[in-house]
Amino acid sequence: MKTQLKAIAVVLVVTLTFVSCKEQASKIEEEIEVEKVDVSTEKEAVAAVMKSYKDAIQNLTTEGTMELFTKDATVFESGGSEGTYANYLDHHLGPELDHFNSFIFSNYKIDVVVETPYAFTTETYNYAIDIKENKEKGRPGRVIKKKGVATSDLKKIDGKWQITKTHSSSRNIRKASH
Repeated sequence: MKTQLKAIAVVLVVTLTFVSCKEQASKIEEEIEVEKVDVSTEKEAVAAVMKSYKDAIQNLTTEGTMELFTKDATVFESGGSEGTYANYLDHHLGPELDHFNSFIFSNYKIDVVVETPYAFTTETYNYAIDIKENKEKGRPGRVIKKKGVATSDLKKIDGKWQITKTHSSSRNIRKASH
């Protein structure tokens, strides 16, 4: 009788353990389904952030760009560290745009990888900057044409994608070889 009771107890414990594990597995599966995201939609949202930044530069303005970056976002440009985006805006990009007649991107392509809550972009493009004449310094106006690449890291914070780090560099456009 004791042996039968022990056997029943063991079967009961094993059954309860199995049922409990099965319920836990179901809960985990439900949580995983809830966390699934529409990657295509997220890629479009990330690309829209990057497009907003590019469009602002082409429009020679920085208006509305602070919201595209996190407060402590860092900027690296052509081998140099510009510090935070706010610093870059105040001491580099903002004043620089005042010296341009135009800034035009062409052959623009973007690749977006989303691994929520992060996203990573690689942009390739050509650009042409028409720099204003500076009569005070005796500098004529000129046009600079370059080939550029930029990589950016973004994070989704409170439902909104923001740039946490960006790096851009450029070089002269090489003439096609024969």
